[in-house]
Amino acid sequence: MEPAQYGKPQKQEFFSPTFGNLSFEEVFGKLVEYIEEDAHYRYSIIIGTDSFLAAETLFISAIIIHRIGQGGRYFYKKIRHRKIENLRQRIFYETSLSLETAAMLKAKLSENGFAKLPVEIHLDVGENGDTKDIIREVVGMVTGSGYAAVTKPNAYGASKVADRHSK
Repeated sequence: MEPAQYGKPQKQEFFSPTFGNLSFEEVFGKLVEYIEEDAHYRYSIIIGTDSFLAAETLFISAIIIHRIGQGGRYFYKKIRHRKIENLRQRIFYETSLSLETAAMLKAKLSENGFAKLPVEIHLDVGENGDTKDIIREVVGMVTGSGYAAVTKPNAYGASKVADRHSK
């Protein structure tokens, strides 16, 4: 993905270790294919965002389709942003990126007969460390938007999958 120009809209381009570069529409198609290839399993959708601070801030948003008990697939996109040194601002921005992705996905799921598929947002915050003071606020943002919020140590969508591609 080309480095984004600040202030210009960025392409909603995702990457999959399995399928390569994909548009959001193609990601959605791959999610549906994955569900339909083995429809007797239960599935959940997980959205997580993590960030890496360098000369700029790199945000990684991941979409994970979890076939309960059988693994899953994931897709991610990188978003380059001006440097955000303030941890609180960075966590709130991570949360808003996850909510934006979840809203787009939930709309597509509803339009295509998958409205009951659960969507979780995994937050890169936990009871230990520097983020413990803002857990209630970001969990409130997520649950107030109608999604289940998961925090560390169970928030693998943000702390493992997105984090893997943030450095």
